[in-house]
Amino acid sequence: MKAQNQTERQATAAPAIELKGISKAFGAVQANKDISISVTPGTIHGIIGENGAGKSTLMSILYGFYKADAGEIFIAGKKTEIPDSQAAIAAGIGMVFQHFKLVENFTVLENIILGAEEGRLLAPSLSKARRELVALEQEYGLQVDPDAVIQDLGVGKQQRVEILKALYRQADILILDEPTGVLTPAEADQLFRILHRLREEGKTIILITHKLREIMEITDTVSVMRRGEMVGHVKTDQTSPEELAELMVGRKVLLRVDKAPARPGGAVLEVENLRVVDEAGVERVKGINLTVRAGEILGIAGVAGNGQSELLQVLGGMHPGMGTIRVNGQALDLTGRGSDGQSRRARGIAHVPEDRQREGLIMEYHAWENVAFGYHHDPRYQRNRLLMDNAALRADTEAKMKTFDVRPPDPWLKAKNFSGGNQQKIVVAREIERNPDLLLVGQPTRGVDIGAIEFIHQQIVSLRDQGKAILLVSVELEEIFSLSDRIAVMFDGHIMGERLPDQTDEKELGLLMAGVSGEAA
Repeated sequence: MKAQNQTERQATAAPAIELKGISKAFGAVQANKDISISVTPGTIHGIIGENGAGKSTLMSILYGFYKADAGEIFIAGKKTEIPDSQAAIAAGIGMVFQHFKLVENFTVLENIILGAEEGRLLAPSLSKARRELVALEQEYGLQVDPDAVIQDLGVGKQQRVEILKALYRQADILILDEPTGVLTPAEADQLFRILHRLREEGKTIILITHKLREIMEITDTVSVMRRGEMVGHVKTDQTSPEELAELMVGRKVLLRVDKAPARPGGAVLEVENLRVVDEAGVERVKGINLTVRAGEILGIAGVAGNGQSELLQVLGGMHPGMGTIRVNGQALDLTGRGSDGQSRRARGIAHVPEDRQREGLIMEYHAWENVAFGYHHDPRYQRNRLLMDNAALRADTEAKMKTFDVRPPDPWLKAKNFSGGNQQKIVVAREIERNPDLLLVGQPTRGVDIGAIEFIHQQIVSLRDQGKAILLVSVELEEIFSLSDRIAVMFDGHIMGERLPDQTDEKELGLLMAGVSGEAA
């Protein structure tokens, strides 16, 4: 009955949001071009498109971060001016950004009321917020400790805090920008349950994503953007992943990795009894052994935080370790002067780190400067011993941008001004084009659109087919299954077991990822 009443209300109510003829340009770049969209109240509406398609720009206009060059915004049938985020909040709009806007050393409760305090005294505001927070948690299943400090919470709980912030401010419309980009599969499933609950309570959800599985699983309707324009509006139950992918990219897209069987050769990477202790003295990697051979991809599966990151950091020269690591039969220095990233690159190791913004790029530097990041001693970039040949470096960057379809293909653009997917392409291009003997890849397609995923996967497989060894770390099980020739599962710093992709399934790997022994799994 409740669902029936909701459907009847949707049929008669004005659109929760209606955008008409929205356009926005940044210099010569037309981010949005004459976009119109209508969102039915009490539904989950997906907006998908490649990175750089203009999705986030459009929603930033709706939330008051940008002002449109042209067009109109209607909220619940009423024309509404939204010059800033305060106006958006007043109109009942809340936004959860891909990179959370939380003060890490504040508590949950302090973050909830930040900017929404009432009066000069803080205590009454905190007391009121605590009562309302308990009510919101119970109503929407968003349990989180109000006295917990943000920096002590996992990303899934931090995201709940962002949603609670919006609900506390009386938001009826929630915009979520790539909400699962930093979540584990289990956390993503929990988020979906929360979103369903919000929809049942009459909230309108706009989900910005590039993940077709999520669109098909959770949305009611979906709009597709391509290169700043709206190219389609469809009901989710009347479309397919293949149709949506073709609309996004403008061509047919292969939704699986097309690769021949591996032809592995000799061992390139050998790890024996590797132990890693973090800066707090906690042992993160606990005596693991593994081998990666030439011409194969070894995928490391596991929930984030179980030692995979530390494994990559030691192999990439970013963190000391204890044990033995050999590359092409020669031991690596794990603690001394030869244990840095420069020494690793000299040994034929390339590294695509898990966090492109913190570890892979300098965000304030131009694209051409980031292409030289870690490779500035390359003779191709040297004019003499004292000066770099910047013209040669920019020409090399232009070539890489063309090969890897980086948008916009501007070497002078700062890294921070590229979309997340194009930032990733810059890092992948820099590392893969070095023709390494061993490629370390952490979360290669995190926050990357469907067309770019296909391309990056092809590049990784191509490197494998050239006889290179690849160690892949990903929290996306679908990606692990698609790319890996062998799969190892990590839990609590241990290797729980190895499997061949065609001799296991997600259920078995899920048990291993949860710490269930190989025999029991």
